[in-house]
Amino acid sequence: MYFDTHAHYGSELYDTDREELIASMPARGVELIINPGCTLESSQGAVALAERYDHVYAAVGVHPSDCHTWSDEVEQGILALTGHPKVRAIGEIGLDYYWKDNAPAELQKEVFIRQMEIARKTGLPVIVHNRDAHKDTMDIVRRYKDVRGVCHCYAGGIEDAKILVKMGWMLSFTGVITFKNARRALEIIKWLPMEHIMIETDSPYLTPEPFRGKRNDSGYVHLVSEKIAELKGISPEEAARITTENARRFFNIPG
Repeated sequence: MYFDTHAHYGSELYDTDREELIASMPARGVELIINPGCTLESSQGAVALAERYDHVYAAVGVHPSDCHTWSDEVEQGILALTGHPKVRAIGEIGLDYYWKDNAPAELQKEVFIRQMEIARKTGLPVIVHNRDAHKDTMDIVRRYKDVRGVCHCYAGGIEDAKILVKMGWMLSFTGVITFKNARRALEIIKWLPMEHIMIETDSPYLTPEPFRGKRNDSGYVHLVSEKIAELKGISPEEAARITTENARRFFNIPG
């Protein structure tokens, strides 16, 4: 059984079959799913979805691409959601300097810091997005040595990976590691201790080979796990077991 630690089931790409798709996951070998929010509204939707399915949990937060929506009211709304028993992380939060129409870097950093403070206050771990913002992301992360976190869809270098591992952080990998041009991530996985690895789909995006180009869903997460097994020289069953145990421990989901 697999644990998809990052899938956006609030996406409009699931509007025609969301409920049936999520309900089908245990039969497809997916034991647990974390569904993160990107705005206050989508975080509220993630919590509502988690209430309907035993195998779905939520993360709540404001994505860097949506940080222009941030306000004191949004902050209080996110904080209120953290008290829900199905909320297991603050996320998806972080920095994204790739898209030129995103908010200025200073606003992104302010919103990221405010949400790291929520994590510190609540004791919840964080799910961090980092795209073309490695230095600023690491500068902020290193200020919060008492906050546990995962770098989702890890795309950084080996030196940052070593710092994060030393801090006790997790690194999570998507279907990108199955792509032909995936080199750096593969080398990092070979070095990375198994106890620091989690798997995800980032659905509906980043569908692994051989289904690249199609809508992604949690049923494809096994392909990520199998690639990690290949790189680490272990059985697919062992990779599935370890990554699931890692994620249960990280998100405090007994089982």
